[in-house]
Amino acid sequence: MPAFCIGDEDTVRGFRLAGVPGEALSTAGAAVEALSRARQRPDCALLVVTSQACALLGPELSALRAAGDRPLVVEIPGPGGAYPTIPGAGLARLVRSLAATALEDGS
Repeated sequence: MPAFCIGDEDTVRGFRLAGVPGEALSTAGAAVEALSRARQRPDCALLVVTSQACALLGPELSALRAAGDRPLVVEIPGPGGAYPTIPGAGLARLVRSLAATALEDGS
């Protein structure tokens, strides 16, 4: 699954070393432009965005997530950043727990 990274210079550099292209940014305007370019890439199925870049993108990223269209957006912590707070994370944990229980029971 081809991916693209938007974030700070260190995070983007690390993803580039793994073969994932990306754009480093520091302003909201640069973030919006990077998001637009990533969405125009026909091979971009996964968009990795640092929490700091998510804060800069604001409503544009929310609209992309709400549309449910490609690319899939994954928020990761940037340098010194906390893990993102994902709505429904408790539900996801519950589903994983139920699935693991079902596998153990042989269901």
